[in-house]
Amino acid sequence: MRRVVPSWSRRRWIAVGAAVTVLVGALVVVWVVRDDDRTRLDRALTLAPESTARYSWTDWAGVREDLGADLSASSAGDEVADFLLQAYDHDLSGTTALDESAPVIQDRLGFSPATIDWELFAQGEQGAIVIMGLPDGYDVEGLRDRLRAAGFEEPDKAGGVWFGGADLISKLGENVSPELGALMIDQDAHVLYGSDDVAYLEERADTARGDRDDAVSGAAGAIGSALSGVVYTGDHACTELSMIEADPADRTRADELVRDAGGVHPLTGFAMGVRPGGVVRVAMELDTDEQARADADSRSQLAAGPAPGQGGTFPERFTLGKVVADGTLLTLDLTPVDGTAVLSDLSDGPVLFASC
Repeated sequence: MRRVVPSWSRRRWIAVGAAVTVLVGALVVVWVVRDDDRTRLDRALTLAPESTARYSWTDWAGVREDLGADLSASSAGDEVADFLLQAYDHDLSGTTALDESAPVIQDRLGFSPATIDWELFAQGEQGAIVIMGLPDGYDVEGLRDRLRAAGFEEPDKAGGVWFGGADLISKLGENVSPELGALMIDQDAHVLYGSDDVAYLEERADTARGDRDDAVSGAAGAIGSALSGVVYTGDHACTELSMIEADPADRTRADELVRDAGGVHPLTGFAMGVRPGGVVRVAMELDTDEQARADADSRSQLAAGPAPGQGGTFPERFTLGKVVADGTLLTLDLTPVDGTAVLSDLSDGPVLFASC
């Protein structure tokens, strides 16, 4: 039997079509909003190798805006050096892999903290890679011309590795980072990659973290739109921030303080970043909600007391603000005292309140 379909008027079809268009448009808007909710750091993490243990983040566009820096592709290397000194004074450049390289690569290669949007330096046992976001409208062909002129070997195919090597890097100028010895341009994604290991660079697409939900992404998401920051795996945090490097007397004192505070639990992820306005947020991922709640008390007590291994006390460095345990995530907000470089001071051990 043939099914008889009622005949609709043209006006009703137009109405249905308009409704479908609105629905599809709404879905697109929801997708865009969700994507826009992701910070630059969130997106950059997806590009880093999955074996990365330490991520060093700098939002250069944000830093330039925060400091009111007037820089462009035509800025001289000396201007970039002055900008980096200013950023250093505000504890916003200690995470970059480009600091000493910046004046030379600005003059010779046409990119630097003066022009790139952001930088993520990813380090792990298998290698290191510096990932740089290029702004919309960046002159990629001009970059290729500069690489040719500087002596980089051009790849056989688009998106391949531009090889310079240690010899070329040394000829470019003093103190240029070896991570710029091999470069790869992803023009569609507006991203420039650099490494001292060609093979590691060539494999970067196959080894990328991708969009995963783990302790690293959870801690990174908690520091939000940080201008500068670090993100560690749990194992790296326990090593990097431990009291092992402190002298025996400080280790003994630290053990006493931790015991008196009620103990702390091992971290599964760690992040610390300078947010716009200067507040430093520390984010710690733990195994369970109960551990996060317990550590909210013990770690905030430690963060308000002596700082063995570093000297003095933590209150001499910052004022402890809001401490929040939300599921397995624990966050502490620190307001630096008199411009103290809290991020630089506390992102390497020994740091008592962040130790495992």
